Amino acid sequence: MNDPLNPISPEEKEQFTPMTSADAPPSQWRRWHIPVLLILAIASFIIVKRHNAPDPYQKNAGAVFGTFYHMTYQSKDDLQKEIMAALMQVDSSLSMFNPQSTLSRMNRGEAVVADSFFRHVFQLSERVSAATDGAFDITVAPLVNAWGFGFKQGALPDSAAVDSLRRMVGYRRIHLDAEGRLHKEDPRMVLDCSAIAKGFGVDAAAAVLRAHGVTNFMVDIGGEVVVSGMNPKGKMWRVGVNSPTDDPESNSTALDTVLALTDCAMATSGNYRNFYTTDDGRRVAHTIDPATGYPVQHNILSATVLAPTCAEADAFATSFMVMGLERAKNVLLRHPELQVYFITDDNGGYATYSTLKNSQAE
Repeated sequence: MNDPLNPISPEEKEQFTPMTSADAPPSQWRRWHIPVLLILAIASFIIVKRHNAPDPYQKNAGAVFGTFYHMTYQSKDDLQKEIMAALMQVDSSLSMFNPQSTLSRMNRGEAVVADSFFRHVFQLSERVSAATDGAFDITVAPLVNAWGFGFKQGALPDSAAVDSLRRMVGYRRIHLDAEGRLHKEDPRMVLDCSAIAKGFGVDAAAAVLRAHGVTNFMVDIGGEVVVSGMNPKGKMWRVGVNSPTDDPESNSTALDTVLALTDCAMATSGNYRNFYTTDDGRRVAHTIDPATGYPVQHNILSATVLAPTCAEADAFATSFMVMGLERAKNVLLRHPELQVYFITDDNGGYATYSTLKNSQAE
């Protein structure tokens, strides 16, 4: 008879005693725990590896400013859209070929206020003009056009025409007031920032990358370059300098040298492609000296400049093409932040003048 206080008999109690973990076969635990732990371990390894992996290098290419661009930069994100937005701002500010740009409207005499990009480039142009005794001058456009390198085509100017046009040229004859309005001594004066705007565009693209935390990159727009950090191989960026050629139609990509660079800007200016020969055999180079009004005649064929910014490199490269070797050397003495690689005409052959560090040229 069952105990009323304990309705389950000893026999029934023994029969219904629950199993413990000690009663379970060992294989039942290992059958599912070990695979799960293995999967978790592998997943954790993959997550940690991905978290610690360096960002990939992005590559963008296309056309802008009438030339081509190539950009390589280390970033998990493709920033081409943001970069192109900045470059379009440069175009809308400084392009002579965009009729609605700030520059074009100022050239037409419209009462337009300079935007921040225009102000920056204008002020930098003034500094480079002063540093080069006027060899760099953004008002030289009337002379450039007259010699057939701008919008004008036709007969070359005679001395009377050159003298007349020189009265419309001179960086000291223009200024921006505090409100950003341009004032010209002669309303016929025309500004042309093409010798500095492309370099500034490279700087603008580089600024976008830096704003997104990118430290390893190369921006190249038509041969004007800014480099930072290291390339995908963990080495300095390699940038070539073209060899001169006497054929303005040549597409030769032969290199005179290759520079190993980081954390600097580079620009090259040269007369060896942008020139023409007159019917009487005279060679007319596209670099016009603002002081004389005539195309330059000296032995520098190509001027490559390294500088803190590409706008500076661009402007000084043009200036040195105007000045010639000896005057350029004097400027370099006053501006140790600049380094140069000049290719010169040496009695029909080529010679070089360089202030680059030995480790930079390969």
